[in-house]
Amino acid sequence: MKRVLYLLWIPFICTLAYAQPAKTDKKNLVYFSKEYFQIGGTRIDEQEKENAYDRLPLAYKEKVRKEVWDLSKASAGITVGFITNATTIAARWTVLNNFSMNHMAASGVRGVDLYVKEAGQWQYVNTGRPASGKETEATLISNMKGEQREYRLYLPLYDGVVSLQIGIDSGKTFSKPIPVTTKPIIFYGTSITQGGCASRPGMAHTNIIARKLDIECVNLGFSGNGRMEQPLAALLADTDALLYVIDCVPNMSKEMITANTGALVATIRQKRPTTPIVLVENTLYETAAHDLKLQEQLQQKNSNLKRIFDSLRAKAVSNLYYVPATNALGSDHEGTVDGVHFTDLGFSRFADHLIAAFRKYKLVPPARVK
Repeated sequence: MKRVLYLLWIPFICTLAYAQPAKTDKKNLVYFSKEYFQIGGTRIDEQEKENAYDRLPLAYKEKVRKEVWDLSKASAGITVGFITNATTIAARWTVLNNFSMNHMAASGVRGVDLYVKEAGQWQYVNTGRPASGKETEATLISNMKGEQREYRLYLPLYDGVVSLQIGIDSGKTFSKPIPVTTKPIIFYGTSITQGGCASRPGMAHTNIIARKLDIECVNLGFSGNGRMEQPLAALLADTDALLYVIDCVPNMSKEMITANTGALVATIRQKRPTTPIVLVENTLYETAAHDLKLQEQLQQKNSNLKRIFDSLRAKAVSNLYYVPATNALGSDHEGTVDGVHFTDLGFSRFADHLIAAFRKYKLVPPARVK
């Protein structure tokens, strides 16, 4: 898979930014389109996509099921990076479907989240809350000092982005950050991986992990359709990753787990013989604490996954790791919006749970000493 490398000299980019054709609006803001910022959260060349903010290459439209393709148009995990000395930052964006759900905030489904890098750490600034229609224009921050800073904008979790522009006050600089060349963590999973039901895009656990570890994360979560399927296994193998996190059990039957887990690992191993693969258990849904039938189903699925993991390890499949679901969301039963999908609290706890596992297995750098 091609990797997007923007080998451009930063001062040259700034010059281009001043020369771009965007018009100054009535608020004295100049808007910049995708040619002038850096798109992250993907390792697929824009030339291979139908739209810059898609998550799968156009070539996969005929390889994956229609449900997966349609979900891949959602921009979960996709980010926009830029450096500016602006005192005001705004955004204009148009979504694909104007999608909504009765258990997830519109700001998470169709909104955008702005973060700034302060002293080497990413800090939340504000959320662009979507309008009732497909098109939104929002001022994200104003009255700043006008210091040169790096910003990151997280795009909608459950809708696609057709177009996006970043607005800053006229006369200020606007450029791309230094390109990311380190290997990403790639997550393949379900609606939870996609970000359901975070209140805003920055609170999906893949985005939290990216900030906490300062490692780019690629989100291949497909609501209701994360099934360890071969086309996605091939896509994972095509991308040189730091590690692969497979969190598909919630969308799979125990029979599907038996049929697909070993095959997915084998496909990845053909191209990536040593890259770590992390298998994640299904969290125990809150209703399963009292619904004994559901409890048994979940336990059977997790037992099946563990059995296959042990079998693969016995066959000398190396760098294969397992993350149990025990206390993944804490012990107070307050981490979900509907007993299944995570709230921001649940996502924060789940991110910490996965980071702890990654560090236990020495897959990511140790925690910084403060």
